[in-house]
Amino acid sequence: MNDNQVKGRVDEAKGKTKETAGKVTGNKSTEYEGKAEKHGGKAEAKYGDAKNDAKKDQN
Repeated sequence: MNDNQVKGRVDEAKGKTKETAGKVTGNKSTEYEGKAEKHGGKAEAKYGDAKNDAKKDQN
């Protein structure tokens, strides 16, 4: 597992938590920040997955 995969999945989890907290408290700003962080984390994790796959293909 590379750094992008780890960071992406951590950011995804933090974003999901922040999104849920925003929903519970009724704070739309926090909810949307969480969604953005979650989607950014997903994108980074997918980038890390692709990078990892490319490295495997080279070997």
